[in-house]
Amino acid sequence: MSAARPFRILGIQQIAIGGEDKQRLRRLWVDMLGLEVTGNFVSERENVDEDICAMGRGAMRVEVDLMQPLDATKKPAVHATPLNHVGLWVDDLPAAVTWLTAQGVRFAPGGIRKGAAGYDICFLHPKGNEEFPIGGEGVLVELVQAPPEVIAALGA
Repeated sequence: MSAARPFRILGIQQIAIGGEDKQRLRRLWVDMLGLEVTGNFVSERENVDEDICAMGRGAMRVEVDLMQPLDATKKPAVHATPLNHVGLWVDDLPAAVTWLTAQGVRFAPGGIRKGAAGYDICFLHPKGNEEFPIGGEGVLVELVQAPPEVIAALGA
């Protein structure tokens, strides 16, 4: 590594689970396990209809996103990998992207943007390539800018 890491990963922000029918996912996660549905996000660009659920409170709150594709024949295929991605809180997202890119980490297209829960996000690509050889080794990883209260609670 060429320089000191200018950011910290603070904890898990979310897990995202995909299926062809999110009602079947809700049966387990909401009806059986008791997670609270806190919102819904629909994006044609991202081919997703997701219910945003939560467990825990405050800084210890973790999202569980239950996702189904708007069109199962289109990409991204949010249902093709049941554990779609893991979201990690980061204390300085722009610094993380700059540093990780310089270290050879491959990012998915789209750059930093507003995510479904309203936080700035970006994704590490599940596979490296020749130019950027470090990827998620098959796992899509979302970096999520932590708000001040999460940084205060988890960054100590």
